[in-house]
Amino acid sequence: MATVELRFSAQPEHVRTARLVAAAVARRAGVDEAVLDEVRLAVGEACSRAVGLHRSHGITAPVRVVLTEEEKTFSIEVGDEVPGPGGAATSVPGARSASDPSVSGADSDDDGEDEMGLAVISGLVDDVEVTSSVSGGVIRMSWPTTPATVLP
Repeated sequence: MATVELRFSAQPEHVRTARLVAAAVARRAGVDEAVLDEVRLAVGEACSRAVGLHRSHGITAPVRVVLTEEEKTFSIEVGDEVPGPGGAATSVPGARSASDPSVSGADSDDDGEDEMGLAVISGLVDDVEVTSSVSGGVIRMSWPTTPATVLP
C-alpha cells in the first residue's frame, strides 16, 4: 500500500496543485485514464470546500490530502480542521456515509455552497464518504484500479 500525503495552506491557489498531484498519483495507481478528469474535478471541489471552511472559520492549519493506493482501489481523503456539529447527521445527496456522519462546518452561513460542492462530488464519484468530528471533517473518495499489464 503506497501513500502520498499533501498538506497546503488554505489558499485557493494551492487547490490546482492538489488536483495535479492527485491526477498524477491516480494515473500511477492504475485508475482508468477516462476517469482522471473526474478525479481532478472531485479533488478540486473537496479541496476548495476545505479551503473555504478554513478561511471562513479563521483556521490557519493546513488542509490535508491523503492519496492511498491499495490492491484494487485508489482513495483520496481531503481533511479540514473545522469542528463539526458534534455528531448531528447531515444528508449528502448521493453519498454513502459512515455511521451517523455529518458535514463539518454545517452550522456556517454557507451551507448552500457546502451542499452544492458535496453534490458535485457525489455526481463525480460513486464511492464517497463524508464524516465530521470535533477535530474536523473528512471527505473520502475512492475509485477502482486496474492491474498493471506486464509486457513480455
